[in-house]
Amino acid sequence: MLNSESLESKIILKWCKLLEYDFFRIYSQHLILYSPPTSGSHLVKKRKLKSSLPSFRKNIYTKEIIDFILNRINSGELSKIQVIERYGIPKTTLYKWINKYETMNK
Repeated sequence: MLNSESLESKIILKWCKLLEYDFFRIYSQHLILYSPPTSGSHLVKKRKLKSSLPSFRKNIYTKEIIDFILNRINSGELSKIQVIERYGIPKTTLYKWINKYETMNK
């Protein structure tokens, strides 16, 4: 398995259960961080469409993602503006994270 180029999801799921670790979270976080940005007009059109299904707002930023981004800023790898542009994180959200986790670490 270590030398194979890919694994079936059934096998990964078995390893997740055996090791009690969510390997799928790593992949989904990678997809969130490196997905191409969507155009703003596309988002507006989606919001206007009515659906019979309930709509939920889900926070896509896990603690691990926030820590990863803040560590890149604190280490000097990326500036705040670079993080906003590269990962598409709203400016207010980034500054809220900085204030929140800065006070928690003091």
